[in-house]
Formats: sequence, structure tokens, C-alpha cells
Amino acid sequence: MDNIVLYIEDNPDNMTLVKRALESRGYCLLEAVNGLDGVMVAETQDVNLILLDINLPDIDGYEVARRLRKSQKPKLVHVPIIAVTANALKGDAERALSAGCDVYMSKPINIRELWARVEAFLPSPL
Repeated sequence: MDNIVLYIEDNPDNMTLVKRALESRGYCLLEAVNGLDGVMVAETQDVNLILLDINLPDIDGYEVARRLRKSQKPKLVHVPIIAVTANALKGDAERALSAGCDVYMSKPINIRELWARVEAFLPSPL
């Protein structure tokens, strides 16, 4: 399957919203509730796209992105990462991109924008 999305997010409401939105389009969603779990899931599972919250309870999303980009797993170095965050301060997008994220999306999550961003990297299987 080429439609596996990993969402690293500590907020259960956001997780539920994104899970429903992506599963309705035929994507399979893997979940991680903190940065270290997210890195572990990405290292051990075949994921095609990563949605990454920046504000996580252990290591922040910037550090997660840096670790993924330095992974020993060759495919993981190139997996698209979409940063999803409530941080809307000047410089946050640049910081996410320089850490290794491909796209920056702000919260609250707009479902149509989410679909468009995900489908730009992974065409919908439906």
C-alpha cells in the first residue's frame, strides 16, 4: 500500500479529525502521540507521508523532522513531512522548512486544505 500516513500529534481531537478526514479518502493512518514514538513508528513502519505537529510533549516537531532526515533508513530521508501547527509567528514556517519539513500548514486544520496538501504528495487511492 502506498497510502500510509503517519500523524504525530498529542491532541486527541486533532487526531480524530485528521483520521476521519484521511480515512474517508482511502488513506491508512498510523498514530503517534509524541515525538519519540513518531520517530520510532517512522523507523519501523513503511510510511509514505508524515503529518507532524510542532508542539509535542517530549521533543518538538523540529527535532523530529531533523531526526527523520538523518535516519539510517534510506526511504525515510525522502518521505514528505507536512508540519501542522498552531504556531503562526513570523519565522515559524521557515524554521519548519529548515528542519526538514516540506510544507507548513497552520491550525486550526482546514479539511479541504489538508486533503489538497496530502494529495499533492500522495494521490487519493479512492
